[in-house]
Amino acid sequence: MISTVLDRDTEVKPAQGDAIAAHIVKTQPGESATAVIMQARVFGEELEALCGHRWIPSRDPKQYPLCDKCKEIYDMY
Repeated sequence: MISTVLDRDTEVKPAQGDAIAAHIVKTQPGESATAVIMQARVFGEELEALCGHRWIPSRDPKQYPLCDKCKEIYDMY
């Protein structure tokens, strides 16, 4: 299931040539994306975005543009 909550966090440095971007978090059916993100921040757990990017959230997600790949995948649903 894809949640509508966006986590625009980018603790991991992007690959060479990639821009820093916000990502949409993958969630399981019935799972709250907000709760998943909060748990990951508190316990330092890694999250996975729709585009496959993995990171540990720790920054304000509103400072970055949305990942084009995540947006494209989200829009398909």
